Amino acid sequence: MTAGIDVPDRRGRTGLDRHGRELTGNPRVRIVDVQVLSCDWSVLRKTTFDYRHGDGHWSREQRETYDRGDGATLLLHNVPCSTVLLTRQFRLPAYVNGHPDGMLIEAAAGLLEGDTAEEAIRREAAEETGRRVGEVEHIFDVYMSPGSVTERLHFFAAPYESTTAQAGETRGLADEGEDIEVLELPFLTALAMIRSGEIADAKTIMLLQWAALDGPFKNISR
Repeated sequence: MTAGIDVPDRRGRTGLDRHGRELTGNPRVRIVDVQVLSCDWSVLRKTTFDYRHGDGHWSREQRETYDRGDGATLLLHNVPCSTVLLTRQFRLPAYVNGHPDGMLIEAAAGLLEGDTAEEAIRREAAEETGRRVGEVEHIFDVYMSPGSVTERLHFFAAPYESTTAQAGETRGLADEGEDIEVLELPFLTALAMIRSGEIADAKTIMLLQWAALDGPFKNISR
């Protein structure tokens, strides 16, 4: 008996080896086998498939995919004050891959965990910034690392009212080990931090560049 396949894993999941076996949307791809390599919090699978190339010949391929579920992210903006509300927290993967201290400046974000994307981003905004979000604007949905990670990230934006007393405080869920600092930054300063490398998180860069090109700050960023 194998956890996550025949019996529940620690998150109560079974049948994790069946994911993707029935895909038929691409006639050039035939799924042969799905093997679960790990199913602790997220799921690591190795999928074997036959692929028909452009010249017509078939080859057998194997790929590992990391399934952590889909997520949502949100840019909180205040147009009258020309500010955005971001967070700073420690990210171990960035730290072990060359970031000086692993403390990344980011837009609020989190996994859906069974909620809709809008429900999830309201939840995450409240947990990470202390702000209750009303109406949100959906921007786009993006596969962030499609070579190995299945996650699709839903991007949103919403206005907030500036309250400097809340900026700089620590938030997050203590039982999940979160220690999140709230940062209120002038929008043009945040853009400059992309150029300097101080903001190096992909979703945050995408949201700030959207805000500059098509979003609420397009008139002040040019």
